[in-house]
Amino acid sequence: MGCLVSIVVPADVDAVWAKLRDFHELSWAEGVVMSVETVGEVAGSERGAKRILNGVFHETLLGVDNEKRALRYSIDSAPGTPADTTTGYVGVVRVFPVTETGETFVIWTSSWASGEQGVAEFCTPIYQALLAALVKSFA
Repeated sequence: MGCLVSIVVPADVDAVWAKLRDFHELSWAEGVVMSVETVGEVAGSERGAKRILNGVFHETLLGVDNEKRALRYSIDSAPGTPADTTTGYVGVVRVFPVTETGETFVIWTSSWASGEQGVAEFCTPIYQALLAALVKSFA
């Protein structure tokens, strides 16, 4: 089970990755992420960083690979949402250069081991909104 959303961002791959790689910095997600609460003292670019998004999504950074421009995170709890009933929820964000145009291809996927129906229908529009906000942040 899982979902997949992708987009082309009209910006250089290094600039896009610089925005996405800090787990605690989501100012680019205007209109989607209203609040980011940092939990603990682990830096936003280090494995084990924790955050709470919009007072609901408790997430942990599982890893950042700067060479592959990828990050992995878990949703540990999300009270009142379908994501809270899942086990093994892992999100992955990957960033690739579009060499022909100098733009960037971003793919956001998630998977989970089990959970009630409706998780993909819940998460897909959130990822779509996040990626649209990312594009807008480069306008």
